[in-house]
Amino acid sequence: MKRKIEAQLLAWKNKGADRMPLIVNGARQVGKTYTLRQFGEENFKNVVYVNLETNLAVASYFNDNIAPEKILRYLESSAGEKIIPGETLVIFDEIQSCERALTSLKYFCEETPEFYIAAAGSLLGVAINRQHYSFPVGKVETITQYPFDFEEYLWARDKDLLCTEIKSAFDHMTPLPEALHQEATELYREYLIIGGMPACINAFLKNGSFLDVPLVQNGILDNYIADMAKYSSNTDSVKIRACYNSIPAQLAKDNKKFQYKVVQRGGSSAIFGASIEWLSLAGVVLKCQRISQAAEPISVYADLSAFKLYMGDVGLLVMKSGISQQTILSGEGNTFMGAVTENYVAQQLAAKGCDLYYWESGSIAKLDFVLQRGNQIIGIEVKKGEHVKSRSLSVFVNAYKPAYSVRLSLKNFGEKDGLKSVPLYAAFCI
Repeated sequence: MKRKIEAQLLAWKNKGADRMPLIVNGARQVGKTYTLRQFGEENFKNVVYVNLETNLAVASYFNDNIAPEKILRYLESSAGEKIIPGETLVIFDEIQSCERALTSLKYFCEETPEFYIAAAGSLLGVAINRQHYSFPVGKVETITQYPFDFEEYLWARDKDLLCTEIKSAFDHMTPLPEALHQEATELYREYLIIGGMPACINAFLKNGSFLDVPLVQNGILDNYIADMAKYSSNTDSVKIRACYNSIPAQLAKDNKKFQYKVVQRGGSSAIFGASIEWLSLAGVVLKCQRISQAAEPISVYADLSAFKLYMGDVGLLVMKSGISQQTILSGEGNTFMGAVTENYVAQQLAAKGCDLYYWESGSIAKLDFVLQRGNQIIGIEVKKGEHVKSRSLSVFVNAYKPAYSVRLSLKNFGEKDGLKSVPLYAAFCI
């Protein structure tokens, strides 16, 4: 399966003398290991791979001397392959489980920059906040991998030509032919159910059925719960699970702002604040901060006490919420579909590296997402269907006079008076 991160990996490989060891970070099961191994097979003469969570013999070797030359010689002996500068990619998988391996990356950077060293970690955001971890700040390059965005899903479905047509229609703001528009809309609804986790996509592609997808999604959620117990205390893991389990209910409210009282009566940031931070650092949720002023730079106007939480993958939200597949596929009116649609858009924007913000002006108006592109502020309104009437976007435009605004809905492409109408399936183009 083709992934956009491959271009970043290739750029890292070609950096020459400025290259540092690479860490691919991200939530569990987003495809980090597969992507790194495939990248190695396609761009190097050989790959030496070690999983530091399951290969305890290699992991324990890091407890002694972590001099790079010594480690490389040991890896050669263990793998039975030569490690040659410029020709071999060394991959340390699940590096968060071996703190000394994480520390060793500093010395690979300083002493043996001619070797290609890459690592993958699914809970580095959580692990490196623990006191005994020493993160090699300034000595590694970090890339975050997300679940498949919708464009990558279309690639997996062999719809490359449809992708090209969608991007062309977006660039020119001209309607897509109706047959293609309907096809893209159906594929979008498919994606809402399957989501962007590689194992879920594979389960669907295997026999073209949705029936096996929830089973895979349940397995992923079970792994998340296991990580919560493994990488936090018993007391904290209970709080983390409670926050995570509350997300569908949080998004079902008219005001989707995260409220601690939904998690537990009398709940507060003092009780659950650290749990929210854990979920965010682990990459299993997406945090969208509120701003009351949409001016450059928007980050300084963020209200740290007010935010929305989305699940890192829309397919997991659909499964966890219990909304039926039939409802999503048929396009029936359903109140919770608004939350599903917002979660989908948040996932697409996060995959593009966008920081997530929403705008609220007291009780007057609210806008789902606000982006900053250079010195431009862009307002994004999200609608679940074809009914697009709303005063909030007008209030935002009148207040801040943006260069243009975007309304995402099931309507075809179009543009009028600085408002770009963009189909939901083209959110990856924004």
